[in-house]
Amino acid sequence: MAEQKDSKNSAGQPKKPQRKILPPAPQKPNYQLWVLGAIMAILVGVSLMGRGGSTIEIDQRRFQNMVLSNDVDKVVVIKNEDVVEVTLKSEALNNEKYKKDFTSTGPFAVNPKGPHYRFNVVKADEFKKDFDKITANQKDAEKPKLLFDSREGFANYINILFYLAVFGGLFFLMRRMGSGGAGGQIFNIGKSKAALFDADNKVKITFSDVAGLEEAKEEIQEIVEFLQNPNKFTRLGGKIPKGVLLVGPPGTGKTLLAKAVAGEAGVPFFSLSGSDFVEMFVGVGAARVRDLFKQAKEKAPCIVFIDEIDAVGRSRGKGSFPGANDERENTLNSLLVEMDGFGTDSGVIIMAATNRPDVLDPALLRPGRFDRQISIDKPDIVGREAIFKVHLKPLKLSADVDPRNIAAQTPGFAGAEIANVCNEAALIAARRNKDAIDMSDFQDAIDRVIGGLEKKNKIISPEEKKIVAYHEAGHAVAGWFLEHADPLVKVSIVPRGIAALGYAQYLPKEQFLYTTEQLVDEMCMTLGGRAAEELVFGKISTGALSDLERITKLAYSMVTVYGMNKKIGNVSFYDSKSGDGYNFNKPYSEATAETIDQEARSIITMCYERTKALLKDKENELEIIAQALLKREIIFQHDLESLIGKRPFEKETTYQTYTRKDSPSIDEGLGGADHNPQGNTGPTEQV
Repeated sequence: MAEQKDSKNSAGQPKKPQRKILPPAPQKPNYQLWVLGAIMAILVGVSLMGRGGSTIEIDQRRFQNMVLSNDVDKVVVIKNEDVVEVTLKSEALNNEKYKKDFTSTGPFAVNPKGPHYRFNVVKADEFKKDFDKITANQKDAEKPKLLFDSREGFANYINILFYLAVFGGLFFLMRRMGSGGAGGQIFNIGKSKAALFDADNKVKITFSDVAGLEEAKEEIQEIVEFLQNPNKFTRLGGKIPKGVLLVGPPGTGKTLLAKAVAGEAGVPFFSLSGSDFVEMFVGVGAARVRDLFKQAKEKAPCIVFIDEIDAVGRSRGKGSFPGANDERENTLNSLLVEMDGFGTDSGVIIMAATNRPDVLDPALLRPGRFDRQISIDKPDIVGREAIFKVHLKPLKLSADVDPRNIAAQTPGFAGAEIANVCNEAALIAARRNKDAIDMSDFQDAIDRVIGGLEKKNKIISPEEKKIVAYHEAGHAVAGWFLEHADPLVKVSIVPRGIAALGYAQYLPKEQFLYTTEQLVDEMCMTLGGRAAEELVFGKISTGALSDLERITKLAYSMVTVYGMNKKIGNVSFYDSKSGDGYNFNKPYSEATAETIDQEARSIITMCYERTKALLKDKENELEIIAQALLKREIIFQHDLESLIGKRPFEKETTYQTYTRKDSPSIDEGLGGADHNPQGNTGPTEQV
């Protein structure tokens, strides 16, 4: 029984066997360094063996002075080289005029035994006449010995071996480089950099590892069926799609979904990034595109996945000056031709992912290249719960951990952020020496992801701390007594992140359509901090920066995007193709621009006065919450209920609805919208 109990963790889940840590693989020897070392050794050996030292180059005038000074012992004429070598007498070596020539040491220094000097002649056979003229007035005993020699045989073989060794070593290095060794990119610069996953190194990710993307998975599963059973779709005359484009914000699982397709299909999978095509050399990107499609056709049926395709697929003609030869555009042209050039029966399907579809070239998006565009958005509350369940599987959890509860507290989180929360919770629990991860660790992990690292050593004056407390209390009271505002979950005046001295966390509704009343209540709640400062202290601070930025964008969106203003009317100046609803060109006159400014300012002023009136009416509640914050630093929703009572609205919040055990999915029946006014920036208000 004891063994059976030990085999499970505290949550009743079976423990996974500990992975055996293998010793690091031995490093492969560096053959390039060996070859270079051998070449250097040959150079030194040839110099020592073939030359046996060095000689000093002189002219015939100095040679004549040496002979007349009776300092020369021997003269050797090398007939086949037209060179004369001069050896001095031993007593002449001590002469000051020769000592300076023999000061150097080492293997390349002059050999004291000779020869010491050398000079070139036009013809070795005619040198004897010149030598006889120089020594005509000398006695026979004083004349240097004149010898003739012809150096052939071993010395020539040494030189031949030397050149063979050098060129052989260089050829070996070039072959190693060309086969992908050190510096191989120089010789493979036109080759594709795609990583190939086939039967030898198969992708092990499947659709079971992907959660929260049910609609996208249904569409993407057809790609697997196209590759496994193409006759099912072609028997009625249909054609298999050439390309699939995955579009969505960062961290939503586009790359993970592509890997799952490769794992499910069981076909070769080429994976690369759009930046792998881009190179500073002209023509390299286009050559890599051609090589990629050549390899894909040889491995068909297969999948080619290009991540971050916007790096190479941006619209042509933008950002380049007239007459410029943009290498990126040449690469895109080659990609367009290759995607349109192969037939649908080739068994090659192109998958690509991007979070910037607005910058892609229209020719790349047309049917025939990317026949399908699959949108992958941030998951709703049901999807987040499913994603949490996937990431919680390998963790050692306590019994109080509820994925449904955590999913309700993380609105706007993408899959990557959810994975980060789970990892942070595990690290926090390990830091606290716990045996299992509990809900408090997940609460702290969510705070860490939303607000940043807690600044425990940050020194804040009592005056600043009091301002922050009343600021956050203003947010809390305004949101608590406004019907359409998001309900408060947590208020903290603990410094976090780079500049956040405090923050309030809310749980916005999982909705896509907003009325004017809802947006106005959200703006009033956002202005609660600034209004509380003015009411309590009679002055304002810079702590409302993020609040003012948010309400300014929202007010201008109500006037220029959503048509929620009577003076401007049902007009929208939003350009859906620009990719940013707030940075658009002005398709209106200066008079209209002035009216827009006046109306946006009037909306903000109206909301601010309404918030001040509300807080003045709830002055007692504001004081209670501020004092509680100064004392505890962190208060939760249940603390607010005990301090100032329940919200005066009977409608359940998203958190309350979804966390009820008997509640169905709250996302059934919700409609869609073209633009989300709240965005997905995270449920926080920071000071």
